[in-house]
Amino acid sequence: VTRGRRSQRGRDSKVACDTPVPRQRGRKTMASHKKRIAYFYHDAVGNFYYGAGHPMKPHRIRMAHSLVLNYGLYRKMEIYRPILVEDQKMTMFHSDDYVHFLQSVTPDNINDYSRELQRYNMDVDCPVFDGLFKFCQMYTGGSVGGARKLNQGNADICVNWAGGLHHAKKSEASGFCYINDIVLAILELLNYHARVLYIDIDIHHGDGVEEAFYNTDRVMTASFHKYGEYFPGTGGVKDIGVDKGKKYSINFPLMDGIDDQSYQSIFKPVMGKIMETFQPGAVVLQCGADSLAGDRLGCFNLSLKGHAACVAYMKSFNVPLLVLGGGGYTVRNVARCWANETGVLLDEKLSEEIPYNEYYEYYGPDFNLHITPSNMENHNTKKYMEDTKIELFECLSSLPKPTVQIKQMPRSIDIEGAMEVKEGDPDVRISQADEDKMVTDEREFYRDDKDQDKPTQMQFA
Repeated sequence: VTRGRRSQRGRDSKVACDTPVPRQRGRKTMASHKKRIAYFYHDAVGNFYYGAGHPMKPHRIRMAHSLVLNYGLYRKMEIYRPILVEDQKMTMFHSDDYVHFLQSVTPDNINDYSRELQRYNMDVDCPVFDGLFKFCQMYTGGSVGGARKLNQGNADICVNWAGGLHHAKKSEASGFCYINDIVLAILELLNYHARVLYIDIDIHHGDGVEEAFYNTDRVMTASFHKYGEYFPGTGGVKDIGVDKGKKYSINFPLMDGIDDQSYQSIFKPVMGKIMETFQPGAVVLQCGADSLAGDRLGCFNLSLKGHAACVAYMKSFNVPLLVLGGGGYTVRNVARCWANETGVLLDEKLSEEIPYNEYYEYYGPDFNLHITPSNMENHNTKKYMEDTKIELFECLSSLPKPTVQIKQMPRSIDIEGAMEVKEGDPDVRISQADEDKMVTDEREFYRDDKDQDKPTQMQFA
């Protein structure tokens, strides 16, 4: 399975800037006590299967959750099981006919929808699989539920590793994504906050989210991504928004091989400047793990520490924070990454030796938490990064004053009980009915260095 590619677009640049120190902003409660963290996870999310050979594996979310449990991190968070989001909520962004199609199509009746499959871009990248709509409901439920919990002031940070599917469009699936949970979560945050900042550290450009808010000054999007002959082909440095949204879309296009030091030399200054000028009431951070070294579809060279440094930096601003997953196709490293970043959010340093868990064999041969970057060449020169950084600084320095001023916005309707249900202690034995739901597709399998599917007669000789 490969994603489509487009040609690289032009970019310009110019001068150097120091990294701003995070300002201690946000609600007083966040600065004065240990942050309250809500963690969203549904037992069944790892059961869904995109198909043989497909690199997107929801099973990775269950693996990450297993590490969260076995490192003991769950004891320091409130754990919530998201309630499935209804179709009416999805149509706050997506078109009615597209959502109805996702509800209706199945592998059994797919031949009845040949025209719709083409219309909605359902192909080898975005296949129809068993339980597709329920999968969308689950991962979206955690993101929207997290946004509501932040709005209600019941948490300072909310985490949903199943979310972050940033490519989905209003009436189209794209890049393994069907429903754009990020857009729906941001719309929920806008019920309370005058301005919301979206940050994307996935290796792929966050095109679906940027497109949704391209003409508004209430949402700023910032994406650090591979650019050029690479999916989705968007996100050039000059793509800055239109109309009221002009200069509210920030893109830092990158080339192969970027390492921790280079990444932090641009991420912290740019995000520091954005926080200073935009002053968001809430932040949504998409933590796609395909920007790590050794990813099956990626070409960056970040370590877990370099990736997590972005999470730690944004946490330091003390602004309500929604943390989501995203891409990541070497599943053992995805699980490592998101478990480690859960620890970062909790100010917990995890032991280097991975604790024994039901997926322990995935982490061999060393069974260590951290990964070692390769010796691949970094094609991002210092001059290129400085020039691009300066161009973005010039854009941010002339940022228009937002039309919506900072003030308390009306709260959304409190439906806490309808949106999430607090999960029991993971140490307590679960019922047989619940256990029956936690069945991993038998075709999910770790095979060599590619985290490939379980071999079958059709796939392998």
